[in-house]
Amino acid sequence: MPEHPQTVLVVGIFGVVYLGMILGGLPRLHLDRTGVALLGAIAIVGAGVMTPEAAARSIHLPTILLLFSFMVISAQMRLGGFYSAVTRRIAALPLAPTALLGLVIGVAALLSAVFTNDIVCLAMAPVLAQACLQRRLDPVPFLLALACASNIGSALTLIGNPQNMLIGEVLRLPFGAYVLDAVVPVTAGLLALWALMAWTLRRAPAAAPPTAEQLTALADEQPPFDRWQTLKGLAVALALLAIFLFTDWPRDVAALVGAGLLLLSQRFHSSKVMGLIDWELLVLFMGLFVVNHALALTGATQAALAALQAQGLHLAEPATLFGATLVLSNLVSNVPAVMLLLPAATEPGAGATLALVSTLAGNLLIVGSIANIIVVAAARRAGIAIDWRRHARTGVPVTLLTLALPAAWLAWRPL
Repeated sequence: MPEHPQTVLVVGIFGVVYLGMILGGLPRLHLDRTGVALLGAIAIVGAGVMTPEAAARSIHLPTILLLFSFMVISAQMRLGGFYSAVTRRIAALPLAPTALLGLVIGVAALLSAVFTNDIVCLAMAPVLAQACLQRRLDPVPFLLALACASNIGSALTLIGNPQNMLIGEVLRLPFGAYVLDAVVPVTAGLLALWALMAWTLRRAPAAAPPTAEQLTALADEQPPFDRWQTLKGLAVALALLAIFLFTDWPRDVAALVGAGLLLLSQRFHSSKVMGLIDWELLVLFMGLFVVNHALALTGATQAALAALQAQGLHLAEPATLFGATLVLSNLVSNVPAVMLLLPAATEPGAGATLALVSTLAGNLLIVGSIANIIVVAAARRAGIAIDWRRHARTGVPVTLLTLALPAAWLAWRPL
């Protein structure tokens, strides 16, 4: 029996959108993943598959609000110079290189678990690179450790990165229970990262003295420290953590109130804060919500799951979901992968598996996470080269090690 024309159209749009997710854009067009997702949503509405009102309802508003709110909080901390001040304080400590490396990993992971890991990397990378150059240390191992630690640390909570926010909000995962599930594999992953990077660091030659151009480029990216604005941001963040852990207040509403309080400022104009919001990521989320919901309305999503089950692949099973998340996260990136796999996350513990694996898989390649791209770009501006081969020499073993740990944890203690 032939498919309904509308089903064929939606499947076609979905296929083009996810091809764009794989390629990072579409051939011959100046479009990135966000542009492709947005055009896919426009095509769904323009073709009459969904009305504009229905498309708006398909967007999971709690996820968008939570993501936006924590972008505001992280922007406040960056404008207050908190991340830069912390990094400078760490770098000034009279520590051996391996001890300094361990402290960088621990602090980056902790900050990324509470604040958006992308902004943590954006603020810490130039300060860390400058400190390494001034101490005649090879900055590459430290910068790679920063990127990897921010990804691993962000897996600890349901607010550490965008995909975890999505999983936590859609599946309504308890905040504290998820932290208890994640703390062992995340801590073990950070220790494994330190051991690997410390071994790399011992083999690294001393860096050449920094040039004036390098130090100028790095200094330009560091905002001055503002104690009052930093304390405001920290107070809101700590209050939200307490609310998430000990109350039933909806996380999106609580975070939105916190963001609103931070926007009431006599020092930072709201336009400065808004300028640090990752609007493209928000649009990417909204476009994918529309496209994926349109596919679900055709019944194609359930048909695909049924076909996989007929072949013996039950995505709801932990091992299968683990493998599918790992592959898709590196094929289409972690946010689109999570959106694809969420309908299959029906079993107890599926949400934690999806969150841990999709986040840890981001260390494999530079394009696996925005945090990696940010650190590599910051290094490039300072004349420090980190190409995909250099990153892969760290990213591949780190990913294999950190994924083996939750796999063993899940096998020993099913979530």
